[in-house]
Amino acid sequence: MEIWRLPISASQRGKLISAGYTSLSSLSSISSSDLARELNVSESEAMNILKVASHSRGSETSNASCSIVEGAQSAWDMLHDEESLMHITTSSADLDNILGGGIHCKEVTEIGGVPGIGKTQLGIQIAVNVQIPNDFGGLGGKAIYIDTEGSFMVERAFQIAEACIEDMSEYNRFLRKDFQECKIKMQPQDILENIFYFRICSYTEQIALINYLDKFLSEHKDVKVIVVDSVTFHFRQDFDDMALRTRVLSGMALKLMNLAKRFSLAVVLLNQVTTKHTEASFQLALALV
Repeated sequence: MEIWRLPISASQRGKLISAGYTSLSSLSSISSSDLARELNVSESEAMNILKVASHSRGSETSNASCSIVEGAQSAWDMLHDEESLMHITTSSADLDNILGGGIHCKEVTEIGGVPGIGKTQLGIQIAVNVQIPNDFGGLGGKAIYIDTEGSFMVERAFQIAEACIEDMSEYNRFLRKDFQECKIKMQPQDILENIFYFRICSYTEQIALINYLDKFLSEHKDVKVIVVDSVTFHFRQDFDDMALRTRVLSGMALKLMNLAKRFSLAVVLLNQVTTKHTEASFQLALALV
């Protein structure tokens, strides 16, 4: 169970999420005094929060015990499922080959690079390409685009959508006879309407949105990709507590992995790189890794 579902006050849930507690498991090993200090509440209030969390965790475990047994899957079935999953093309044959066919569903893919290398454009391209119809080798799905830096360019998205439709038209022109019919059905504005855009201005908003995605995806089952651009932006600026930052990012990554598996969609995390000193040399590495 996620923190936002706990039967406590909204202010208490907000303090827990802001402090990096996103699931019941994250509260399992903390004392009431430490929790009180982190949330800036009384120890009795912290004890009550832990009591409610413990009760909810116990109920969740008992309810899930049967489903764990029933959910067993053979390795052969897993292999078959992986082979049957389609990929999202990046529109670059070389990059698709590096990724093993494109962006994989049911997986989290992290792509990093220096500023200006084209990460945002790649993210927009993926949000467009996921909508390529099944007849053209695509998923025919929708996209969620989470923008933490304000770098999303709707004009560029429109241009990429136009280019995508033109590519499909060229493919259709040479291999199909119903070119005119297919061209009329899909327009750039249709592609833009299928990109759900979220502008995030703080790490607390980012945490809250990731927790909300479960409900959103349950209502929009045709979403096939989540793009986060970029995943660590607010965590590089606003965090002084390194241990807390690591815990929050780990919880967020686990949540996104679970969403990818549960809803059979792809998650793409765009990230900046930083210079790290290792073994008497400087190397580029993904930020906060």
